[in-house]
Amino acid sequence: MEASDVRRTLSRLRVEQVLGAIVAVLLLYLVVDLLRQLVTGTLSASTLQQYLWRGIVVGLIYGLAGIGLSMTYSILRFANFSHGDLLTTGMFSGWSAAYVIAGFGAYNLGNLLLVRPNNDPTPGAVGMAIDSQPVAILGGIVVAALFTVAIALAADRLVYRRLRKQSSIALLIASVGVAFVLRYLIAFVFTRSNRAVPASAPETTLDLGIASTTVNLHEMTLVVSAIVLMVGVHLMLQHTKLGTSMRAMADNRDLAKITGIPTERVVLATWVIGAALAGIAGYLIVLNTGTITYTRGWTLLLPVFAGVILGGIGSVYGAILGGLIIGIVDEVAIIWLPNEMTMAAAFLLMIFILIFRPQGLLGGVETA
Repeated sequence: MEASDVRRTLSRLRVEQVLGAIVAVLLLYLVVDLLRQLVTGTLSASTLQQYLWRGIVVGLIYGLAGIGLSMTYSILRFANFSHGDLLTTGMFSGWSAAYVIAGFGAYNLGNLLLVRPNNDPTPGAVGMAIDSQPVAILGGIVVAALFTVAIALAADRLVYRRLRKQSSIALLIASVGVAFVLRYLIAFVFTRSNRAVPASAPETTLDLGIASTTVNLHEMTLVVSAIVLMVGVHLMLQHTKLGTSMRAMADNRDLAKITGIPTERVVLATWVIGAALAGIAGYLIVLNTGTITYTRGWTLLLPVFAGVILGGIGSVYGAILGGLIIGIVDEVAIIWLPNEMTMAAAFLLMIFILIFRPQGLLGGVETA
């Protein structure tokens, strides 16, 4: 090894060591300060639990949405920037179906289909909550998945399939175009107004062992749905022929094709699964936050991408882990930062982790 190479290696090590020391000191300070606030009563244990719970709820959404993004990258080898607008597609299509199911015959069909663009009827009047309209809420989840899949397959048929042999940059730019088309079609059909959609959810008490916290049933619906879907994806990847084919294509597409794996069918399944999860994630976001707008999916794309990159892009499990970390840090950081700056803390953590592990937490695993 030449002297210049040695100097560069030593310089890089010194930089990493300095950054590592800074991160370690910062984390130690945060832990000590958190304990101080708990001991002095500045921060109560119940409040901390609420932050953690909200972080888990938000993180599950990021992870669920990130699965499809990660699968698209591992199988098709491009970053799909229209994924955020697939979330928006699921939001509007799912809640349109939920309102029609719940209010058909009692309210104006146009207002129901367009998710009350004129704020009529009110969510409370329709009873748009999981306890009063469970069939409508669960039916909306199904429609959100199916309609989003249809839109994703149409985009693949009309755009992505024609560019599949082109560079990943061409596909990425095309996905930006698809995102704009979807976003403004949704705005044209459903209007640009921001409105409340679900009614206030009934609350229940959740015992966490050392203390109890109050959660609402909409959050519980979100958590249960996300966990069930994530477990389903795990079982599909590890215990089905389709999952084996997906993992083989992610490792080496050309070799998979030579060995007889129907690559086009795998691509089709990738779009179906990824889009369905995105649509459901978008629908559940509205169930959790209570409001809907045509730009919501686009604004969520950045934290979803951050979770995917943090976990290791191409890794389904990495997307779930990264999404949870981003969600929890975003919520817990409010202890020290103003609300509008908490996401910056999550991104800062992502940057520090990628400096020491550029491939992500579960990097190198492009299949599962």
